[in-house]
Amino acid sequence: MISAAVTNPDLSLLQPYPFEKIRQLLACCDVSSHARIALSVGEPKHAAPSFVHDALLASLPDLEKYPTTTGTTALRESIAQWLSKRFHLPHPADSLAEAHVLPVSGTREALFAIAQCLLDRTQNERDVLMPNPFYQIYEGATLLAGCKPAFYAIDDNTDENLAAIPDSALESAQMLYLCNPGNPTGAVASKQALMALIERARRHNVIVVSDECYSEIYREEAGPPVGLLEAAASAGLDDFSGCLAFHSLSKRSNLPGLRSGFVAGDANLIRSFTQYRTYHGCTLPLPTQAASAVAWADEDHVKANRAAYDAKYEAVLPILKTVMTVQKPDAGFYLWPTLHCDDKLATQKLHAEENVAVVPGSYLAREVDGSNPGQQRIRLALVAPLAECEEAAHRIARCLA
Repeated sequence: MISAAVTNPDLSLLQPYPFEKIRQLLACCDVSSHARIALSVGEPKHAAPSFVHDALLASLPDLEKYPTTTGTTALRESIAQWLSKRFHLPHPADSLAEAHVLPVSGTREALFAIAQCLLDRTQNERDVLMPNPFYQIYEGATLLAGCKPAFYAIDDNTDENLAAIPDSALESAQMLYLCNPGNPTGAVASKQALMALIERARRHNVIVVSDECYSEIYREEAGPPVGLLEAAASAGLDDFSGCLAFHSLSKRSNLPGLRSGFVAGDANLIRSFTQYRTYHGCTLPLPTQAASAVAWADEDHVKANRAAYDAKYEAVLPILKTVMTVQKPDAGFYLWPTLHCDDKLATQKLHAEENVAVVPGSYLAREVDGSNPGQQRIRLALVAPLAECEEAAHRIARCLA
């Protein structure tokens, strides 16, 4: 009999996921009799476009076939056409589809797997840089690849945050995770900042992995965020050398359960990742690919989606500003306010008195040099319907006044 203790020792390095810590935090708290409003999990609640459902249903007979790792030509071409148009790439869509695009089963899975594919655990003196606060998958992927996380602080100014990364940190890194637009900040990097980051990363032989899953949930007045590949092309890197961008339909098209996205960029890295995934086996079912192809080809539903989030920001911000320091982010569907009290205490109080679920900011960050950049902050995901978001804002203001 094999002992249950015989497992990968790196598993012991993983920290509890934020929502597990929240369950423990609230376990001893009473809960208000108010109807629950969840602003905690970043799961879109808007309706997915009906034509995606239709494409999925029409393709159900294809479940009788094995999908390929590289995906169908129709899906890759749909992705490439969207990518080329959205980020003003000079490349013909067919060349992008052929060598620079790989469909993946959601960005979470792929952002984890890319570390297993590209990191060299024998170079254990070289770290993996990631933002702080951050999406915990970056840290877990790094640890289970046998490497060490290193953090760079982020706030509401991504350009300054990227410029502040010291050359010594890049010198000792193999790879850098970038989240643009940021989670939880909603801050966006400029093209100049991304071009500067790419140049510095190339100088130090660092791969840049850009998580851009919130790129289409931007404020209309702020305009569309620049992508990593757009910046690379503007810098003259037509081969996107050392650059990978990850995109998803979860937020853009309200399809988190479809588990569909793609990675695009450096053809050599894409080739290596394709080889890895051939063994990994996370291919997209053919009905998922058919539904994804039509989703990437349509922008009308994406514009309507943005308008719905914009309306929520307009409704809740005046209410919340009475009890906290908060501003409208350029992109994403989060708020990242500064409180006048402890973030964990505020989370408990909101649960107990108002039945509003939020995430303590300190649970989304790591303490570095004695400081946790998430302290006295909470993350609010404006994913509930407009009326619920507005009601939650009133409850929060009443509770924290």
